[in-house]
Amino acid sequence: MTTPLTVEQLKPRLGQLTLIDVRSPGEYAVGHIPGALNIPLDQLDRALPALRDAAEQNELAVVCAAGPRADDACRRLAAAGIPTLTLTGGTNAWSGAGQQLDRAAGARAVWSMDRQIRFVAGSLVLAGVLVGLARPRARWVSAAVGAGLSSSALTDTCAMGSMLAKLPHNRPRPGGPTLDDTLAALGR
Repeated sequence: MTTPLTVEQLKPRLGQLTLIDVRSPGEYAVGHIPGALNIPLDQLDRALPALRDAAEQNELAVVCAAGPRADDACRRLAAAGIPTLTLTGGTNAWSGAGQQLDRAAGARAVWSMDRQIRFVAGSLVLAGVLVGLARPRARWVSAAVGAGLSSSALTDTCAMGSMLAKLPHNRPRPGGPTLDDTLAALGR
């Protein structure tokens, strides 16, 4: 079961719960809620044992940029029997309410994952249409992207997001926290 929290409800509880940020390491480095630990959504299954142990010690709250990835993580955690809290509106709501974000030294701005997905999908569709003017078969690229986006919506998964998460700017920064560091902080 997942319980939503507002910024006003989360702020006084930060020291009392375990806060997990499921965004990519690049997004996390640019700005995260103080005390949040980074477990990228694509690494959540690997972290389940540590998260189960952490949930036995403190309440577990999950956050992302705006909410969809946190909702996905909460569904997966609930399926594993782990109750969660989630911040309505995510890190965007937190910073929009004037709350402080911690930033990694030297971190540069990285587009959010949903923005990266929209850019890549839109570019592929546009390329398929433009190249399709000269080579009609290229329109199938646009059709494939459309089918992928529809499938993504129906299954509430995103293959393109999983692929983009592997790009260097979305991976952990040298010297930054790794998933193993986060699991160690959780006591695993």
